[in-house]
Amino acid sequence: MTRRELLPQRRRNETFEIQFGGQNTVFSITVGFYPDDRVGEVFIDGAKAGSEMDAIAGDGAVLISMALQHGVPLTTIQRAVARWLNGEPRTIVGAVIDRIVEVYDANAGQTGS
Repeated sequence: MTRRELLPQRRRNETFEIQFGGQNTVFSITVGFYPDDRVGEVFIDGAKAGSEMDAIAGDGAVLISMALQHGVPLTTIQRAVARWLNGEPRTIVGAVIDRIVEVYDANAGQTGS
């Protein structure tokens, strides 16, 4: 098992918003970075507190963050999530991953993709 690479206590982060699945809900996504600009953590917020969607989004963010901190490239995670036949993500988690890959250089400093 790969050892977890901890993020520094103080780190750069950026926040953006997305909508998903034709819902009126706007999700706020916060991405935390390592000093070398690799994505190291993700937070997904915006679903009704206590709802199933809130739990799915939160769990997805934790799993993305853990995978990144253990060296899994974001593009590998992107290829692994559920998708419709047209390639669109089936969940908010996949939509968030797609947006992060689109906006940030997901391969900067990462190996194994």
